[in-house]
Amino acid sequence: MEKISHQFKVKKHFPFFDMAYQGFASGDPERDAKAIRIFLEDGHQIGCAQSYAKNMGLYGQRAGCLSILCEDEMQAVAVKSQLQQIARPMYSNPPVHGALVVSIILNDPELKGLWLKEVKGMADRIIGMRRHKENLEKLGSPLSWDHITNQIGMFCYSGMTPEQVDRLTNEYHIYMTRNGRISMAGVTTGNVAYLANAIHEVTKPN
Repeated sequence: MEKISHQFKVKKHFPFFDMAYQGFASGDPERDAKAIRIFLEDGHQIGCAQSYAKNMGLYGQRAGCLSILCEDEMQAVAVKSQLQQIARPMYSNPPVHGALVVSIILNDPELKGLWLKEVKGMADRIIGMRRHKENLEKLGSPLSWDHITNQIGMFCYSGMTPEQVDRLTNEYHIYMTRNGRISMAGVTTGNVAYLANAIHEVTKPN
């Protein structure tokens, strides 16, 4: 990450971070923000979009935070003015309920501790489901599925082709995007064996 930060400096790029699933990579929101801290320590001006829709279960509220690090107060006023002009014709004033829920949780040590514990629980479950790739190995799949456990986060890029995904949908009623991206949150102990068998059937050599 330090090398990437250096290249951003050399090329004078503006780093913008999209943190839609903070905490779901490692189970620790602080650890998942390490890249941002490295860029800040290196003196970058950055932009960061954080979403609490997933890690706080506020899908219907679309709560989030946009942060822009500015050089000084004058620049901050100018940036805020531009952002307000963008927001005005789009949604003007966003609903406040979700933001208040987030604010209450993050400003109460007890509630924040409970939330952090729940985030870790969700991340650990996702990591645990990835380990079930061994089901594919037990079925005798000649393919390597190490990428399932090497990846992190809420989604798994399976490497399946659009045609294989179509077979999963049509023959096994398993749904995912046609690029083979699987939502790990939808994989459970009750369906992981069925999923593994279906993937094996559509990916095994004829």
